[in-house]
Amino acid sequence: MRNIITSLALTLGLLVSGVALANPKVEFKTTMGNFVVELDSVKAPKTTANFISYVNSGFYNGTIFHRVIDGFMIQGGGFTPDMTQKPTNAPVVSEAQNGLKNQTYTIAMARTSDPDSATAQFFINVKDNEGLNYPNAMGNGYTVFGKVISGTQTIDAIRKIPTMIASTPKMGRMSDVPSKTVTIETATVLK
Repeated sequence: MRNIITSLALTLGLLVSGVALANPKVEFKTTMGNFVVELDSVKAPKTTANFISYVNSGFYNGTIFHRVIDGFMIQGGGFTPDMTQKPTNAPVVSEAQNGLKNQTYTIAMARTSDPDSATAQFFINVKDNEGLNYPNAMGNGYTVFGKVISGTQTIDAIRKIPTMIASTPKMGRMSDVPSKTVTIETATVLK
């Protein structure tokens, strides 16, 4: 009986620690306030691992939210304040078929028209964006891999910043750039 109880306690402990590992949390400190995202490494394991790798390397520190469309999303994680795009690692395979939806305050990977082209840039939905879910009109969808669990007031403040067209060193001009620079000071995995 004692062995069964010890075995059950050990199993329960492993399950609890597995849940903690399955849902890493990342805190973003920005010039507009802080927010925390909880990632879903069960439904989006490759995307979560990719994102955590960028966080742990310090890649996001000093990047900006470079695209803001109120009523749609805020996008960041790829450009420095002078609008220079940072070099990235190889793309991650799309996990848009994971059942997670592009709902308000979820975090998803930005990409080109190629569904397997996501690298470091991410966006946070500021409304339910059903048209971005798998399957969408193009058949692909955008990979959701977590949600904002605190600091939604920061997301709401960022989405309300007026935008402009800005020059970029290598891409020409870019629209929907916030008129006030919002910098990610640090992105840190919470213990």
